[in-house]
Amino acid sequence: MYQNRPPRLHYAWVVAGLTFLILLVSAGVRSTPGVLIVPLEREFGWSRATISSAVSVNLLLYGLIGPFAAALMANLGVRRTVVLSLTVVCAGVALTSLMTTPWELVLLWGVVVGGGTGMTALVLGATVVNRWFAERRGLVLGVLTASAATGQLVFLPLLAALIQEHGWRSAVWVVAGAAALIVPLIALLFRDWPVDVGLRPYGAKGEVEARPAVSANPVAVALGGLRDGLRSRDFWLLAGSFFVCGASTNGLVGTHLIPACVDQGIPEVRAAALLAMMGLFDLVGTTLSGWLSDRWDNRKLLCWYYGLRGLSLIYLPFALGDTGWGLTAFAVFYGLDWIATVPPTVRLTADTFGRARAGIMFGWIVAAHQIGAAVATLGAGSVRAWMGDYERAFLTSGALCLLTAAMVLQIGRKRKSAAPGTAVLAGEPA
Repeated sequence: MYQNRPPRLHYAWVVAGLTFLILLVSAGVRSTPGVLIVPLEREFGWSRATISSAVSVNLLLYGLIGPFAAALMANLGVRRTVVLSLTVVCAGVALTSLMTTPWELVLLWGVVVGGGTGMTALVLGATVVNRWFAERRGLVLGVLTASAATGQLVFLPLLAALIQEHGWRSAVWVVAGAAALIVPLIALLFRDWPVDVGLRPYGAKGEVEARPAVSANPVAVALGGLRDGLRSRDFWLLAGSFFVCGASTNGLVGTHLIPACVDQGIPEVRAAALLAMMGLFDLVGTTLSGWLSDRWDNRKLLCWYYGLRGLSLIYLPFALGDTGWGLTAFAVFYGLDWIATVPPTVRLTADTFGRARAGIMFGWIVAAHQIGAAVATLGAGSVRAWMGDYERAFLTSGALCLLTAAMVLQIGRKRKSAAPGTAVLAGEPA
């Protein structure tokens, strides 16, 4: 009588849904500085370069914590790591409502929030996908990566409207509250491994595997991965391309597009809506990128992504001066490409370094991404302070993207390419 019952939902999808929620809230936290720069500038009289320095520290720590977070997840467990991260983020964001000096902004938003969000960085999605899925990995990773776009879509218009009506502190409390609300949900429902609920990974065959034993020091594991990566030509190519990715996305557009729009007389709420629109189209673009990364040459995908992004950034200064549909066209075109680079980069990392070490190596590549974001955040803020506009910052970033489009084609040229469809994702045991 039970044979005709439909199969129950595999718990991998529950874990993936919780991971999406974690990354969505983290993305909302990371996108908040874009709507805080102008209000902080008005209330405290801080320069845009000063505020950008705190955001730069935030982005830098977000990346540098990643490799150690990946090792910590293997030792402490993903659930405990995430609960610790969200607690730190909640406290750091909430305390920013009490700050009155620039050093407090750097300490709270830069160090505390940057370090906290770094523990739920892109390596979280890669780790979850490889532990819980034997099939549909590229697609699931694409959806999880797109959570950053969804975070913008959900949070930015709301935060901009709250700031306009009730001041910037109301937005800070909303973000802190969102982080606090999901902590008990993660503590109750999240599981580290399929074996914890008596299952195989989704799509896997054979016996349920035991939880792997971990005894290595996480700091030593992370630093060992960096040492080996620095000796690899492909690591430098992957890290260099991701440096430019960070410099051309959340470090530049994610942080400075709203202030750049305000400089042109565009209201903050409308500017935030543009970022949210990018988030909507990025949700589509990054999910599609995950699907394509299972089927096409990932180097060629990256070449297209960086080339198109470079052209869109070169167009951006002209779009800002266009009173018509210029900015909307930019938001659609750029949004489709926002973080579509992640799924191909993850797969190329795993091809290069193998399944057992790909999680740590991708963590260091993400660190390069955030160093690029930090440099762009500080650099663009300084360019605005010195030149009075962002034009040179946007054009420079666009040119770097075009150079990177050619560079990524060199990845893996000296080794035999993996057969189509055999690439693996970060964190899967060899």
